[in-house]
Amino acid sequence: MTTYALTDSWTMTRRELARWGRQPVAVVVNLVFPVMLLLMFGYLVGGGRGVSGEYLDFLVPGMLALTMAFGLEGTMVAVTRDLDKGVIDRFRSLPMANGAVLVGRSAADMLQSVLGLAVLLAVAAALGWRAHGGPAGFLGAVGLLLLFRFAMLWIGIHLALVAGKPELVQAVQILVWPVGFLSNAFAAPESMPDWLGTVVQWNPMSRTATAVRDLFGSPGGEPGHVWAAVVWPLALLAVFLPLAVRRFARLSR
Repeated sequence: MTTYALTDSWTMTRRELARWGRQPVAVVVNLVFPVMLLLMFGYLVGGGRGVSGEYLDFLVPGMLALTMAFGLEGTMVAVTRDLDKGVIDRFRSLPMANGAVLVGRSAADMLQSVLGLAVLLAVAAALGWRAHGGPAGFLGAVGLLLLFRFAMLWIGIHLALVAGKPELVQAVQILVWPVGFLSNAFAAPESMPDWLGTVVQWNPMSRTATAVRDLFGSPGGEPGHVWAAVVWPLALLAVFLPLAVRRFARLSR
């Protein structure tokens, strides 16, 4: 049964990856957008209020975390498009493991996320950024980033199943922006008003960014935040993954 489910999930993953070849512009935009933000905030807008040390060292981990929160619209549009065209109903009528469509979609998105991280890290290295936490810290930071992305992805899948139509995705996607910018990606919470700093510190993305900075050995990192960067995504997964699977199972009822 497990082999059957894995085979079906891999088939759906290959289906999603095949879309990359048919929509190369969308793939390139998703890769270039975080790079543009990194260059804009690093060199044009500036910033770094309350940051000690090199701002680029502070900014890069925050941008990596921000990238994991953004870019979900591609996944949401793909899910709602399949819903709107009845593709998912046809898949559900086949002898296929329940949820393989969602697993395939999430696996393809995670592969693109790994590629996006690699591109952004390469650009950051070209700009002079370096990780100072050693190989173990580097791998741990990447793991936390991908865990956060996985949690955000299942939130997006659930919201897409609730929205049901591609035209509603834009309205839902607006909800991602407060998560991204009410964080410590660009500035230290200590430089903000007390009430805003408190909100920023409790943002799950801020927890991930702080832990990643610590593992990279960058300014703004604080020891002891790794546990929060693990617990927050797991808590979100515990809520939204079952909700998405349950919503998917009830689509044709």
